[in-house]
Parts: sequence; structure tokens; C-alpha cells
Amino acid sequence: MNEHPQPFGDRYSLSLEQSLQELQEKIQQHKEELARLQRDDGHLRRNLPAVGRGPFEITKGAFEQVAGEPPFVPFSGSVLPALLALRKTHETIMESRAYLSSQEASLDQAKRRLENEEANLADQMLLQQSLEKRIQSLRDEAESRMELTPEQAAKERLDELRQKKKHYDRETSKLLTALRKFIDNHLAAQLAAEDLGGPVVGDMMEVDSDQLVAGFNAQGRPMKPKSKPDEDKRQRRLEEVWGLPQEDGRDKRGDVDEAAAAGREMRELTEQLLNQLVEAGGDSTAAYVKLAKETAAARFLVRSKVAQFHPRDATRLKLIDFGRELDD
Repeated sequence: MNEHPQPFGDRYSLSLEQSLQELQEKIQQHKEELARLQRDDGHLRRNLPAVGRGPFEITKGAFEQVAGEPPFVPFSGSVLPALLALRKTHETIMESRAYLSSQEASLDQAKRRLENEEANLADQMLLQQSLEKRIQSLRDEAESRMELTPEQAAKERLDELRQKKKHYDRETSKLLTALRKFIDNHLAAQLAAEDLGGPVVGDMMEVDSDQLVAGFNAQGRPMKPKSKPDEDKRQRRLEEVWGLPQEDGRDKRGDVDEAAAAGREMRELTEQLLNQLVEAGGDSTAAYVKLAKETAAARFLVRSKVAQFHPRDATRLKLIDFGRELDD
């Protein structure tokens, strides 16, 4: 018995060499068999009849010979089975990775569809809950009115309308306050920049007062601010663009501010449009306001689909009555 067994690496190399030698011997055996068949092929072809069962009998005999021979089995220490299993495993892994890659797009699409369906389901459930509450409130209201006299029902309805009017007045006041803050804090400077030949509202989100004082070039880009701007020229430009300066258009230094002037113009325009829409009483042709000139404020309202110009007169502007279709 060998007292010093060979290391695992040596045993593996020896087994690999033996497996390789076995395969080479098998290949050589098949080559010799193929050469023998090629030598006998001419003799067989000469002895075969032109037609009949000869070719089929030869094929049958070949299959029977192959079936009768024992299959090739490597020796017990061969690494060939492990190599074949490794190759099959590698092929399976590569095919699985390719399949996963091909299914990623379908998976993403299915996830997006699932998210959309979940959102739609949530919306439908909320709508169902709202409808159920509304139906129940109508039932309760109908039951309560059946117990009231006509005078009591009319008084109750009048009280409800008064409460709704107070609620709508409060909400309207909140909305107008929020609109004024939005104009003064965010929109006014951008409107002033567009009126002065700068970028359209939304293209330049941050506009400071120094840029408005310096103005914009023909390409709409801000010009370099001057250390001492010409105040007389600035005042003339303010009067030409926004009219005479007002008290609410002055900044902390006491000078007229471009952003404040543009904000004042926007507030006045929205107020005129709202008042005219109320006075029109549902008559869309009477809801137009006559503009002295086209301004950035008017263009912004039209781009935002809040207002629209008259189809045949670009100096007339009106608000879009969003609630009219619901009322009808």
C-alpha cells in the first residue's frame, strides 16, 4: 500500500489524461471503422440490386448491429461525466439568463399595467364611496322633508343655500389671496421678463431684479447688469411698458419695480376678467374684456388655457367658463 497518497491535483490530472486518452482511442476506433466501411462501400454498391429491398435491409442490419453493441461507458475514474454535466449546466444558465433578459421588457410593461389598474381601482372605489354617501344623504334629505310642511322645507332650503353661499365666499376669498401671492412671489418677475423681451414665462424660473433692470438682448438673454443703471431710462421704459408708476409698484428703495408693475397688471387683468364674466350672466359673447395692447399677462392666461382671445379680434379676451358645462 502506498504510504504517501498522491495529492488531489495530481490525481485529477492523471484522471484527465486517462479520459483524454480513452476518448482519443474511441475516436481512432471510429475512424478505422469508417475507413473499413468506405472500402466495403464499393463492393456493396456493386452487389446491391438497382431497386428493391436491398438498401433497406442494409440500413436495418446497421441499426441492429448498433443496437446490439453495448453503449460507450467511460471508466470509473473518468472526468468525462463531470465535464458533460458542467457543460449542460453552463448551457442551462446561459439560456436562463437570455430568457430573463428577453422577459424584462414584458415584466416592466406588466408592472406598469398593474400600477395603472390599481390606480384606476382606487379611483373607482373612491367614486363608489362618494356616490354611496351622496345617495344616502339624498335619501335622508327626502325622508326629513316628507315630515316638514312646505313652508318649513322652503325655510330649510333657504338656510342651506345661505350656508353654501358663505362657504363659497370664504373659499373664493382664499383662492384670490392665494392667486395674489402666487402672482407676487412667482409669476410677476417672469411676466416682467417676457414684457421686456426676455424668455417666455416658464423658460426661466429664477429672475432677479438686477436682470430686469439690465434688460435682455435681441435673443432674449439677460444682459450684464451695470454698476449704476440709468434711472431715467428705466423710468421711461416702465412707463412705456406698464404705464405710469403706481404706489404698489415701488420696491424697498422707493423706486418703481418691474416685477411689481407686471404683478399689478396681472392682478388688474384677472380682476377685470372675473368681474366681466360675472356681469355677463352666462352670455359668452358679453364676457370679453377689451385690451389696450397684448401683454405677457394675457398671453400667459391663454397659454395656460385659462382664457381665450376672440376668434376674430385679438384685442378682446375672456375667461373660459369651466363650470358652465357642469351646470348645463
